[in-house]
Amino acid sequence: MMIRDAGHKCPVDNEILLENQLFPDNFAKREILSLTVRCPNKGCRLKMELRHIEEHQLQCNFSCVECPQCLGFFQKNQMKEHMTQECPRRQVCCPNCATSMAYEDKEHHEQHCPLANVFCEYCNTMLIRQQMPNHYDNDCPTAPVPCTYSAFGCPEKMQRNELARHMQEFTQVHMRMMAQTLRSISMTATVPVSFSNGPSFEPALFSHPSSSPYECNPEVENFKETIQQLEGRLVRQDHQIRELIAKMETQSINMVELKRTIRNLEGKIAEMEAQQCNGIYIWKIENFSSLLKAQEEERPVVTHSPGFYTGKPGYKLCLRLHIQLPNAQRCANFISLFVHTMQGEYDSYLPWPFQGTIRLSILDQSEGPERLNHEEVMEAKPELLAFQRPTIHRNPKGFGYVTFMHLQALKQRTFVKDDTLLVRCEVVTRLDFNSLRREGFQPRSTDGVV
Repeated sequence: MMIRDAGHKCPVDNEILLENQLFPDNFAKREILSLTVRCPNKGCRLKMELRHIEEHQLQCNFSCVECPQCLGFFQKNQMKEHMTQECPRRQVCCPNCATSMAYEDKEHHEQHCPLANVFCEYCNTMLIRQQMPNHYDNDCPTAPVPCTYSAFGCPEKMQRNELARHMQEFTQVHMRMMAQTLRSISMTATVPVSFSNGPSFEPALFSHPSSSPYECNPEVENFKETIQQLEGRLVRQDHQIRELIAKMETQSINMVELKRTIRNLEGKIAEMEAQQCNGIYIWKIENFSSLLKAQEEERPVVTHSPGFYTGKPGYKLCLRLHIQLPNAQRCANFISLFVHTMQGEYDSYLPWPFQGTIRLSILDQSEGPERLNHEEVMEAKPELLAFQRPTIHRNPKGFGYVTFMHLQALKQRTFVKDDTLLVRCEVVTRLDFNSLRREGFQPRSTDGVV
C-alpha cells in the first residue's frame, strides 16, 4: 500500500524501485499470522493465532451451514435439532394413513386425509373421511333428503328418519300430485301412450271437438269412469297401507329393542372377555389374503382389533394394522402396527398418562419347535397424545411402527397359516406415583410395627 502511494519510490529515501527489487516480507507475514484473534462466529469464544483461523472455521460448531431441507443457514451445533424438530421441511408421517410429507404440509394433509377420523355434521357419528360421502347418501339418519315424490311437485325436505312418516301422512297428497302430473302430460302430449297391461291412452280423446264443446265422447266417459274406479281403489289401498304401516312400525320398534338388547349383551360379553386378557392379547386376522389383494389393487387397508385390557382393573387398548400401498414413500409394502388407548371401565381409577412397556409380535406358526417370531419392544412416552386418557371411544392417535415388517418377510417363515395372521401384544404397565399425587392421592406413613 505504501509502495503504491509512493509511486514506485522508496517511502524512506525516495529512490525509484524496480519490480525485481521487490520481495515479500516473510518476517512481517509471520508477525501478522502469529497475532491472536477470536473466532468470528457468533457464540464461539475460542482465541487462536491468525494462521489457524481458516482451519478452525471448517470445524467450528458455531459456523453457519446450509440446511439441506429448507436451505436456510444455521449454526452447525444447532443443525441436528433444527432438522429433526424445527425445520418446516422435515419429514413426518401421517398417523392415520402413514403417508410421508413435509411438516409444513401436515396441516393441509390432515384436512384431506382419506383415513382421518371425522364427525358427521348431522348425526355426529365418527367415521374415516373416505366413508363420509356414502354415509351422507345412504346411512345418515338425520341428513336432509328430499321427498321421494319431489319429481311430482312435493317441495318437502326432511331428515332421512322422518321420510317414512311423511310418506305415510301425505299419501293422498302425493297421489293427487301424480294425477295432476299425468293430466298435464295428457293435455300436452299428442302421441298415444301405452300403459303396461292396459289399453293405450290417446290424449286427443280428452280434447273437446271444436264444433260442439258440450258433446262428450263415449271413450272419454269410459276413461273418466276408469279413473274414478282407480281413485276409489287408491283410497281403499291407502287405508290398508296405513294399517300395515302401523303394524310394521310396532314390529319395527320391537325389533329395534330386541337388537339393542342383543347388542348390549354382546358388548357385555366382549367386555368380559377383554378383561380376561391380563395384558396378553392375540389378534387373529382371518381372510388375510383379501387384505393383500386390496393392497395390490392400491386400495387402503386399515383394520382395528377388538379392545382388550391390561388387567382387572387395567387400561383398555386396541391394535391397528395398516398395509402400506406399493407407491407409499419410504414405507412401501410394509405392515404398520400401532397401539391405541380406548375408553375403558376403570379409566377413572387409573393414573394417566399410560406408562409401561409394550411388546408387539407377528407370530411364526411353524409346526416345529424352532419358531422365530417377528417382534419389537417399545416404551410408552407419557408426553404423547397417544397415551393420554381418551376423550372418545378410541384415541385417534396411535403409537407404534410404520415399518414394522415387510410383506416379503411374511414368505420367509410360516407367518400366515390357513389364511390367518396372528398378532400378539404383551403389555406390562408401570405405576407412576407422581400421577397419583396429581390426582389427589398422598401416601401416609405407617403407624408402626404390629
